[in-house]
Amino acid sequence: MRPHSDKISIALLACSLRHFATVLPEPAKPEKLVAMRSPFSLVDFSIILALGIVAVVGYKYSPLLLAKADVTIEPVAGCDLHKQACLAEIPGGGRIELSITPHPIPVVQPLQVSVTISGVVANKVEIDFAGVTMNMGYNRRALSADGNGRYASEAMLPVCITGRMLWRATLVLETGRQRIAVPFLFEAPVQGG
Repeated sequence: MRPHSDKISIALLACSLRHFATVLPEPAKPEKLVAMRSPFSLVDFSIILALGIVAVVGYKYSPLLLAKADVTIEPVAGCDLHKQACLAEIPGGGRIELSITPHPIPVVQPLQVSVTISGVVANKVEIDFAGVTMNMGYNRRALSADGNGRYASEAMLPVCITGRMLWRATLVLETGRQRIAVPFLFEAPVQGG
């Protein structure tokens, strides 16, 4: 009886193998594998090329977005823009005075920005508001010359979802020879203000 059951087992095994072979897909030929990979490598190449183009364009146009300067001057210590105009002394003579009103400096309300410059002739004056700990987007304004070294513009600070925030108001002056930057720090909105 044993030889007969071995024949049945072998017959069942052969039948199972034939059935299993018909269920499995046909192995892919090498030409099909190459054709299947081509679209993915083209997509990968396109993504890498697009990222490269974005990086080059970003590097080339970054001076338009960032307040770059030849000279950076620190303002006089202890000045509070929420209460008064603040000064910065220009090396070699001259000074810059910045006033932002109303006091205290609010967010999401029109601000009057006034700058008085002496000892230096500025071809262009801009103010750039930037969050110190959080990027709040591009917020730069050109100031108009009012005569006698006075410049003015209207600006607005966006609201920060975290509430109170440390801001950097950088004045950028372009003279015939150099760009001068003066960063003034303040918090807004003021607690209870």
